[in-house]
Amino acid sequence: MVDSIKKHLILLGAPGSGKGTQSAILCDKNGYGHISTGNLLRSEIAKGSELGLKVKSVMDSGNLVSDDLVVELLKANLDLATSSYIFDGYPRNLEQAKTLDGILSGTDSVALYFELDTELLVDRLTKRRVTKDGKYIYNLDTNPPKVDGVCDVTGQELIHRDDDKEEVIRSRMEVFESTISPVLDFYRSAGKLVAVNASAALDDVYKEIIEKINL
Repeated sequence: MVDSIKKHLILLGAPGSGKGTQSAILCDKNGYGHISTGNLLRSEIAKGSELGLKVKSVMDSGNLVSDDLVVELLKANLDLATSSYIFDGYPRNLEQAKTLDGILSGTDSVALYFELDTELLVDRLTKRRVTKDGKYIYNLDTNPPKVDGVCDVTGQELIHRDDDKEEVIRSRMEVFESTISPVLDFYRSAGKLVAVNASAALDDVYKEIIEKINL
């Protein structure tokens, strides 16, 4: 492994806790590669690769993509010898955490947990607006677009996703809270867990991350 490679960052936190926003900043300012399994799935399907066709077949049948297939996807898109990555939204459960730990074996990694109060999270998510590809994220209060409903960077229309509606958010939070504790315990016991105050202002969260992971 190249000496200058930075620690891989595993971003953990509820939907809307700021993982996507901070990962975009970290990638832009620090040269990380961004790994989102959702984006990888869509990208692989678009490529029309053998793996992509396999993924498409599973998704078209209405089934969830298996962990084994996600691992295959990750291995096909990672170059751990020359690049540092941010894992955004993966792992989601203990088995995935163990799997990713195996994939990253021999490299340095840290798990960042974005701590955020549930009610604040609901407020934040209901005010979230994103581009259709999910790459650019805004908040109507804390990070609004310059022109209402339009992405500053691409000029695309911003959307309010169905899963950012309050009743859906609360349901997702119940699922998240039931699965995250074992993941946090796993990384805590390995000495890799770092908590950040995700309720702080965007710039302050970034500064805290930088300070805690010694970038």
